[in-house]
Amino acid sequence: MGDRIENSPYKFKMHTNETDIFLCRTDPLSGDHFKLLKKRIDEMYQVNLILDNLPAIRYAKKESYFLRWTGYPLGIKVKDAYYVFNHLKFTVLVHKYEEANVARVMGTGDGSELIPTVGSGGSELPGYMVVGFEVVPCSVMHDAQSVKNLKPYEKYPSPIKCDPTTVAMLVKENEPIVFTYEVTFEESDIKWPSRWDAYLKMEGSKVHWFSILNSLMVITFLAGIVLVIFLRTVRRDLTRYEELDKEAQAQMNEELSGWKLVVGDVFRAPTNSGLLCVMVGDGVQILGMAVVTVMFAALGFMSPASRGTLIIGMLIFYMILGIAAGYVAVRLWRTIGCGDKKGWVSVSWKVACCFPGIAFFILTTLNFLLWGSHSTGAIPFSLFVVLIFMWFCISVPLTLVGGYFGAKAPHIEYPVRTNQIPREIPAQKYPSWLLVFGAGTLPFGTLFIELFFIMSSIWMGRVYYVFGFLLIVFILLVVVCAEVSLVLTYMHLCVEDWKWWWKSFFASGSVAIYIFLYSVNYLIFELKSLSGPVSEALYLGYSLLMALAIMFAMGSVGFLSSFWFVHYLFSSVKLD
Repeated sequence: MGDRIENSPYKFKMHTNETDIFLCRTDPLSGDHFKLLKKRIDEMYQVNLILDNLPAIRYAKKESYFLRWTGYPLGIKVKDAYYVFNHLKFTVLVHKYEEANVARVMGTGDGSELIPTVGSGGSELPGYMVVGFEVVPCSVMHDAQSVKNLKPYEKYPSPIKCDPTTVAMLVKENEPIVFTYEVTFEESDIKWPSRWDAYLKMEGSKVHWFSILNSLMVITFLAGIVLVIFLRTVRRDLTRYEELDKEAQAQMNEELSGWKLVVGDVFRAPTNSGLLCVMVGDGVQILGMAVVTVMFAALGFMSPASRGTLIIGMLIFYMILGIAAGYVAVRLWRTIGCGDKKGWVSVSWKVACCFPGIAFFILTTLNFLLWGSHSTGAIPFSLFVVLIFMWFCISVPLTLVGGYFGAKAPHIEYPVRTNQIPREIPAQKYPSWLLVFGAGTLPFGTLFIELFFIMSSIWMGRVYYVFGFLLIVFILLVVVCAEVSLVLTYMHLCVEDWKWWWKSFFASGSVAIYIFLYSVNYLIFELKSLSGPVSEALYLGYSLLMALAIMFAMGSVGFLSSFWFVHYLFSSVKLD
């Protein structure tokens, strides 16, 4: 994510192996520190080290295959006793370059000025690049008395044997802890461009393929049904309707049941039409941001190797797409108001402030919780100012520009006239909202396996890199949402329910409810080690924000596809 980084006290000399290096000796552990350390070991806190932008990787052998982790745990609890990992065995993999200009081989533009160009002074020394960084944590019993007079980086008096299978350094109150380390450099055949492969080869790609095949089968099944229903019913209805002569048509009009009966009401403005326009505008903006970000990430522009680019990219795309949000919302507002331009500025303003406002409120609340518990994860005040500046000085003006273009663009003409008096909706067998909220299960079914990986990546600190899979799943999700919303709108019109506007939005938007419930389930069953109400509030706050964003985005997909469908359906009906 690009969390803030501190310099650690560990020092290496390039291509110089060192063993038994004394790092430091802590003060005797006070009661509070002792309790805190035990608590942190219980909560499975990890130490994450970075060398030349590569996170330290730790291999653990489980049965027959290797597991890879980034970082190492602070300590371990064995039979009610707490042990701390106080000796680290580093292995740095280096690749030798005989090239004169090393930076050219690396092909990293931003880092090139930092890299000394070997060979200009005529020295024959080869250049080395760091291509791997591994750590083995050990718990070794050190004699705190023998290092009293040692300075950091001096040799520890006796040789240290690092055995990762045994633990020896007990955490005791009023006892100091001594930290030591050793470092070995190994030459490797890994080239600079492929040094991230070890991190990105995390297991589980088969599962992704299964999930995608599973989703594809669901989708083709759905799409088949959708196509059959539409081609048969809509076509049949239309041909039957058009073949009759005028008198029979008039007679048939009286007997008709189904969507043709609501022809005079189907484009009646919905309740809270302004809010609908705002939500659709925001949804288009979020959807656009997600598509563009995931596409760039899938093409490899935002690999985990460059920390923080994903979040920065998301923010930039979100702000630029304010233009699209303003345009869609204002044009929809004018269409519902039959071409009335009045009030487009206020619609644009609402679009610019609705979703960012909600996000800002949630983040500020969470931040106060973090400040209250003295966490380093709190967003500093300066960053808050920058975010507000970006919101009001870049995002809002761009949304207003989009709104201006939306007001200039011609509004969409309705194919049929709306009657003066609204038609009564016949009593339904079951409440239509039940159908609407049940519809969210289908899009959720295509998504939930990938959702597990994303959750593990965000909350468990795994590297998430399968953006290609994510792009495919995302496209499938959008397709399913559009299909589900179309089917439901058609079903509602067939039972003479002409209030389809909000239902089409929530038919696909309701997937967010299931995503939020899934994240609650994930919290209960996967994140058992979360400590205390603050962590849980943070988790639920972020999950709520994620669910809201998905609701806006998917809801607008459903609404726009339904709007297109209804417009198409009624423009193909010949009415006198």
